[in-house]
This record gives sequence, C-alpha cells and structure tokens, in this order.
Amino acid sequence: MGLFLEPCSRIISFGLFVVMILLTTSAVEARVRHYKWEVKYQFQSPDCFRKLVIAINGKTPGPTIIAQQGDTIIVELKNSLLTENVAIHWHGIRQIGTPWSDGTEGVTQCPITPGETFIYKFVVDRPGSYLYHAHYGMQREAGLYGSIRVAVPDGVVEPFTYDYDRTIILNDWYHKSTYEQATGLSSKPFVWVGEPQSLLIHGRGRFNCSSPTIGSSDTCNTTSPDCDPYVLTVVPGKTVRIRLSSLSSLSALNFEIEGHNLTVVEADGHFVEPFVVKNINVYSGETYSVLVTADQDPSRNYWAASNVISRRPTTPTGLAILNYYPNHPSKTPPSTPPTGPLWNDSDYRLAQSLKIKAHPSHIVAPPVESDRVIILLNTQNEVDGFRRWSVNNVSFNLPHTPYLIALKKRFKHKVFDQMPPPDTYDYKNYDINIVQPNPNATVSNGIYRLKFNSTVDIVLQNANTMNPNNSETHPWHLHGHDFWVLGYGKGKFDPIEDPKKYNLVNPIMKNTVPVHSMGWTALRFVADNPGVWAFHCHIEAHFYMGMGIVLEEGVERVKKLPTSIMGCGETKSLIRP
Repeated sequence: MGLFLEPCSRIISFGLFVVMILLTTSAVEARVRHYKWEVKYQFQSPDCFRKLVIAINGKTPGPTIIAQQGDTIIVELKNSLLTENVAIHWHGIRQIGTPWSDGTEGVTQCPITPGETFIYKFVVDRPGSYLYHAHYGMQREAGLYGSIRVAVPDGVVEPFTYDYDRTIILNDWYHKSTYEQATGLSSKPFVWVGEPQSLLIHGRGRFNCSSPTIGSSDTCNTTSPDCDPYVLTVVPGKTVRIRLSSLSSLSALNFEIEGHNLTVVEADGHFVEPFVVKNINVYSGETYSVLVTADQDPSRNYWAASNVISRRPTTPTGLAILNYYPNHPSKTPPSTPPTGPLWNDSDYRLAQSLKIKAHPSHIVAPPVESDRVIILLNTQNEVDGFRRWSVNNVSFNLPHTPYLIALKKRFKHKVFDQMPPPDTYDYKNYDINIVQPNPNATVSNGIYRLKFNSTVDIVLQNANTMNPNNSETHPWHLHGHDFWVLGYGKGKFDPIEDPKKYNLVNPIMKNTVPVHSMGWTALRFVADNPGVWAFHCHIEAHFYMGMGIVLEEGVERVKKLPTSIMGCGETKSLIRP
C-alpha cells in the first residue's frame, strides 16, 4: 500500500454560482457504491486476549465505506450469526427520503434474522467523516463497527489543506460477552459492566497477558498479530488528515500524539473554525478531523495514545505508533507514552467543547427562535428494584413493533404507549446535586410527536446518580438530523436566563454532543426530515438501561415502506405468505 492514497487538497475561491453549478454537476454524475458484507462471529485477539468478536468479512473494524457527496450506497448484508439478529445504523447519515435504512431495530426496522440477507440503500448527501455500527442489543461493543468517508464533489475544496488522509477509530474493549453484560444489567441484584479491560486504537490494543486472571497462553498471547500496535506512517514535512472518531461503549477518551499539535478542522461532518490543541477529547459517537504535520525529529517514532477521562481510570493507556518514514514501523518510541489530562478536570473538558465553532465561511445560521422546548433530565433510577437510566423520570423500552411501520401503516391497535413522555421536569424543586430520596421511575415506550418543519430546542440536564457526589458524562446522538449546539453550562439550566447566552452567531452543527457532569447542553434542530428518529445516550449500557427517547415528524410524508423491513411484532401480518 502506498503512502499517498488521495490527492492533496487545494484552496481555490469560488463564487456561490460556480459552487451551485459544481454541486448540480456532481449530483448528475453521482455513482452507486455497492458493498457485499457477511456478518459473523469468529475468534480474534484485538488486545491479545482471544474472544468471540462480530466481524464484517472477517474484519473488525469493518471495511471503510469511501464515497463522494451525492453517491448512493448499497450494502448487501448477510447475517451469518446463526442464532442472533442484527441491524446496522449509519451514524451521521440523515437518511433523507430513506428513513427505513436508518438501521435502528425497533424504531425504523425489524432486525435481520439469522441466515437472512438485507439490503440497505441510501444517499450520502453531504461530505464528511461518519460511522456505522450495530444497533441491536449491545452488539456494537463486540466489534461490529466501521467508518464512512465522504469526499466533497469534484471541483469543490475544503477550507484547509493536507497531503493525505487516514481514519482512526478509538474504542474500549471488554473480555466478557455482550450477553454476560446485558444479563448483569437486567438482574437483581444489579451487576454493572465495570471498566473496560483495554483501549483499542483502530481495532488494536495490548492487554497484560501476565495478569493472574488469565488462564493460559492459548487465551492471551502477546505474539498474536491481531494485537500488533496500529501504525500511522507519516512523511517528514507532510500533513496528514486524521479522521478521528470514538465508538467506545462506556469510556470518554482523550487522544494525543506525542510531541505533535492537533489542528481541529471538522466535527461530525461540519467544518470547524480551526483551533490547535495538544490533545482532544472524543466522546462515543463523535467524529473529528485533525491535521497533524510531521515536523518533529524524523529519526525516531512517536507514541499515539488514548486515555480514559471523566471516569476514574483503571484501564491502561491505549497505544499506537506514529511512524516517521523510512523508520521501521515497529520501531518502539524511546519515550514514555502520554498520560493525557487529569481524568476529573471537568473545566478542561467543558472549555474544549466551547471552542468548537462553525468555520467562518461555512456558517449555517440557526433559526433565532424555537417553537418548542424540551428539557430532558438524565437520571439513574430504579424500576421495581431493577437499576435503570431515565429521562424526566421515564425509562425507555423499545417496542416489539417498529414505530415507523406502526405509524405509517396506522395500526388501529396500540403497539406502543400513546401517552407522550413529559417535555420537562420539576426544575424549580429538583436538586440535581444530591441522591434523590425517591429514586423510582416508570417505564414507557411512548414517543414525542413533533410538528413538521417546526424548530425544536432540546436541553440535556445532567444530575447526580444514585451514588453520592457522582455525575456521569453522557454523549447524546440524534438520528436523522444535525443540530446546532447553542451552549453548555454548569449546574442547573435556567430556562429564563440561560437562553439569553445562546450562541446564535456561529454555532457548530453536530449529530452527537456530550452533556458534562453536573451541567447542561442546549441544542436546536428543525423537524424537517419525515420519519421516526431515535435520540439516546451513546453509552451502550445506558441506552440498554433506558436512557433514550424517540421523535416522530411528518411520518405521513414518508414514501411506501419496503416489506424487507417488516417481519417482527405486529408487522408479520403485513407480509404475504
């Protein structure tokens, strides 16, 4: 494989008229990209510990989808898991006109049953760095994930330059199966998943095989090629664009390359007003592009490192190698790996979030006012003695019949709760800083019905968990939309005063955003994409335990649904024998 996979970006100025012509031309010349994937279990050792992983065509991470704005993606997916369903979500792709391809089991489709082949078909309507991953149970953390890279149209350039392009996915890694973890989360007494055993950098890590918990060399073997460190090769004096993302199941992560600055230029597919950092915080579901210039001593290699933040770390640093060509890729750096910022420095994390603004030449102004405000209090609760996560004291459960089908087909019998969840909580009297004297919540699969084309504000409010002096960071991901990040704050959100401080000038648009410990995050979007969309915490265990909601908008405008998404719950009656 050569070092230079893609041509350099070049800065050229175009008038709006010329850009519109180029975009129109690109749409005419858009291509169809066809992928044929088989999903199955196999034994691998991503961190040297041998376990069952879910691989695509034998690999985890799976194949990178490489396309250009306007292209149609077709993924022919065969489920060869034998005894387990599957579904894949195309994270960051808005699925305009194809809501049934969002891949969210229970929301937009029935799962793909063992032995069946399902065809996803959708358009990548804008450039940027995106992801795909399992959206059935907790399968994502078993290795079913990968990247989507969408280039700008021919003749259109990005507002930064680089020499070549690479993709890195950060992850945390558990040795227990997703079944074991889900069983513990659903049990009385409650069994938490605990901290991950390893941190992976693009599917590779290194567990301590001399640990007393390891039974034999057959179980853990540091000579396995599966766990050789990921190597990013650079050429002295050249600049690499790293499309950096996280699909961790629990951990918030910080990424650093020893001795090199990172210039942040893209977030979730939107150009950022560039800023330079020593390291960057990446929350599960987020994607960034950072530029790194190989401007250090070329006679040696350097460490790239990921470290846990926002939780007290017990997991060792994840390591990769920045290899200066023509040094040998496996040449170990002579230095100590970076340890990252203090894990509990919440001010540092908040300050970095506040730095992310839209690029001056790519600002999309948000509506100045909203039509509806929904305030979502994130809390840890109990339901009948089971530990749950809740939003406004309601813990979410997926129905057996997907919402999109039930609403579009207008099922007369009720397949989900018709009572909508509350738009807010008793913010005047609720103390977010204490363990609540009554932690009990209710369970529902009711949804929020939004007026089509209305502007909606959602404020995510964090609070104390059921443990004293503990408030966890939650990355929230919205399907089917990008939203403007209007602001972050400490403490309890004030619905009168805090909106006066919103950034309506140059807010970044994203699809995933953190709500920091003991703080709040405000976002705004337009409900203009007909369909039914999930909005949830991207921590696997938290969503599994009920931390999410579902939004419906303009479902009557959705085109005829394909029968391929049916076959579960009440949709069985819609399929002719």
